Amino acid sequence: MSQFLLLPVLLLGAWFWLDGMRAKEQATRAARRACERHELQLLDATVVLVRLRLGRDHHGRAGWRRRYRFEFTREGDIRSQGEVELLGRWVIAMHLELGPFTLHEFDQSAAGGPPDA
Repeated sequence: MSQFLLLPVLLLGAWFWLDGMRAKEQATRAARRACERHELQLLDATVVLVRLRLGRDHHGRAGWRRRYRFEFTREGDIRSQGEVELLGRWVIAMHLELGPFTLHEFDQSAAGGPPDA
């Protein structure tokens, strides 16, 4: 009996890992674009998962809500932090700490996936 449960559990684990890798790649691309847009340098060229939970879009569909943290610099010697939040594969928020200010960018349309046609 346990042999029949092992394969679905392994497949589910593989899917979850692959989905997480795709989300991390999407978050890294979003962080890189935000840094380029604001003339910042993304440090270490990567993001780190800091929060994972279930969330819902504005259509009520459930999906994984992931928050990633990254570091960037403006001057080259002072590290600042930023965060990018995804719901499924869609970037819904970006936060950049710029000295005494924090820049918040939100994409409300992305919370439900691609815009309705």
